[in-house]
Amino acid sequence: MVRRLAVVLAAAVILSGCTEQRLFAVKAVAAGVPSLAPFFEEDGSLGTDETKLRPEQAHSGLQQGNTPGLYGGTQKPKVCDVDRLKDFLTDPRNRQKAREWARIVGITPDRIEGYIDDLTPVLLRHDTLVKNHDYKKGKAVAFDALLEAGIAVLVNDQGLPAVKCSCGNPLQSFDKDPEKISVKFEDGNKKWDGYEKSDVVTVKPSPQPLEQIALLDVDDPDQGINRPVGSSGENDEPFDATKEHAVPRVAGMTFDQASQRLSELGLAATGSDGLPSGDAAVTGSDPGPGTELRFGEAVTLSVADDGEEPGTPPNSDPSKEPSTDDPASDDPTTDDPSTSDPTTEDPDTDDPDTGDPSSSEPTTDRPTTGEPTTSEPTTAVPTTPTTSSTPPTVEPTSAEPTSAEPTSADPTSVEPTRSEPVTSEPASSEPGSSGAPPSGESAAGPA
Repeated sequence: MVRRLAVVLAAAVILSGCTEQRLFAVKAVAAGVPSLAPFFEEDGSLGTDETKLRPEQAHSGLQQGNTPGLYGGTQKPKVCDVDRLKDFLTDPRNRQKAREWARIVGITPDRIEGYIDDLTPVLLRHDTLVKNHDYKKGKAVAFDALLEAGIAVLVNDQGLPAVKCSCGNPLQSFDKDPEKISVKFEDGNKKWDGYEKSDVVTVKPSPQPLEQIALLDVDDPDQGINRPVGSSGENDEPFDATKEHAVPRVAGMTFDQASQRLSELGLAATGSDGLPSGDAAVTGSDPGPGTELRFGEAVTLSVADDGEEPGTPPNSDPSKEPSTDDPASDDPTTDDPSTSDPTTEDPDTDDPDTGDPSSSEPTTDRPTTGEPTTSEPTTAVPTTPTTSSTPPTVEPTSAEPTSAEPTSADPTSVEPTRSEPVTSEPASSEPGSSGAPPSGESAAGPA
């Protein structure tokens, strides 16, 4: 018994150790606390953080870079001196730092100035996960970091944090599972007020390049700021952040299209279970169309199941969309041409397809092959006694094409098409099934 107990305890220790190993260490970086190994000496001349800004509660742990109100702004003097950063990185004395900085960013050193000119200074409103970089012994050293709300950063035209203003350290997107992090508060970075692991945010690229970033004024929450990308506040346009906007109808769009439409109205987009893929078909929203929301409030988009076709959501009634997929494979009365594929061997499923004008081309092939075979009955005779009785009840549905009349009148003319189901039937159904979804996709464009 003692031996068994020892084995159980050892197994528990091993399992707990494995669980710990699956956690990713993330270094907390508090607002206003200097880095130990910065690219640029943190003396306050390059950028300043808002140390009294508490983290906002996040509506989603993963947010797109075009989310209105994701970042904050201020009417105060520059929080990030972009010109000073450019001068520092282009100074010949800092050539090695510039090489490493450019390598992390993914550009050549001679493109640093142009790259920085396209960045926009903002303030984090949420505790945000990034991949940060120290400068040690002539090399950029990456580490996962949690930046406190209030830290000033430069973001690119996809809304992604690119530079930490106070020290000039280059930033990249966090590429690990945010659910499996272990935040380390050390080196003077004490746990800050308002920190909640559940409110930590990871930023995903905007579906489209941004022309301006919709910020919330950190000094006046009722005021918004539209800041053109690549500007530092000199061209800011304030707006009323209390003004409400109606949720648009987004069913039938892709998630990226719906997200972009909501963003234009100052509303955030999220999914019921995180962010789905950008091409996921949206079937509805919560709250629904017409609901009035303030700037930055979130709309939860529901999307089609993985097994659904992207073209199905354009149906104006999202509640019926799942039913169009479920019975399609066994309900011969459905109008969905795509159901002809799995049921080409069942005569009952030919009714809706042959009645569809889109299948008129394939059906002309069937009479064409049928008429010659009436003069050559030898190919049809072997199977006539067994199957010729069924098709006559099916063929009248194709009476709309002028070539179908003689086929229904002469059973032997139908039979040859039954003798070649593999080469003839699928050919008549494929054009119909491949033609329908694109029309749904074109209807899925933004309003």
